[in-house]
Amino acid sequence: GRGGGKKQHSKDKMYILQSEWQYEGGGFRGGKGAAAKLPFRRLPFNCCALTLAPFQDPMMTPAGVVYDMLNIIPYVNKNKRCPVTGSPLALKDLVKLNFYKNEKEEYHCPVMFKEFTPHTHIVAIKSSGNVYCYEAVETLNLKTKSLRDLLTDQPFVKSDIITLQDPQNFDNREIEKFEHIRTGETHGALIKDAEINANEETR
Repeated sequence: GRGGGKKQHSKDKMYILQSEWQYEGGGFRGGKGAAAKLPFRRLPFNCCALTLAPFQDPMMTPAGVVYDMLNIIPYVNKNKRCPVTGSPLALKDLVKLNFYKNEKEEYHCPVMFKEFTPHTHIVAIKSSGNVYCYEAVETLNLKTKSLRDLLTDQPFVKSDIITLQDPQNFDNREIEKFEHIRTGETHGALIKDAEINANEETR
């Protein structure tokens, strides 16, 4: 695993086994029917919730659902709702996110310098769009009662702290619960892409 020689927790391995579909003969193993075709069960924090592919220009909804700007703007223009929750959504509700990377090009907390993993509690500050590990915000903002963005010093209110990933609660990242997957709205296209990728990987 990554992490340059640091001991990998065995629960990391468990997480991977439980949540990542294994490619077998170009299809996905595990689950039945449509869900079996999904590339993974839980959406990784660095992926767009509409295409399920890694994002380039992340934006979040007020509920903390993250999309790639190129995918969500046309979708909201056309459908006026969030593809994952089905709730009404306007372009002005979307917040551009600033994810920071370390010298290894891995996403990390720009204050604690901890690499983000599936087990990191990740939050964004709505007013600035900056993304931190929750530990940084809890320790340096909440406990000190100093609600100013840790990078920009911009004041914010407690409700501006939006959870993007909570390792204690993966409900909002369970892909089969996503509205656009359940209704089959984008499902066909995703399966086609996933099968193309799987075939490339198994060649």
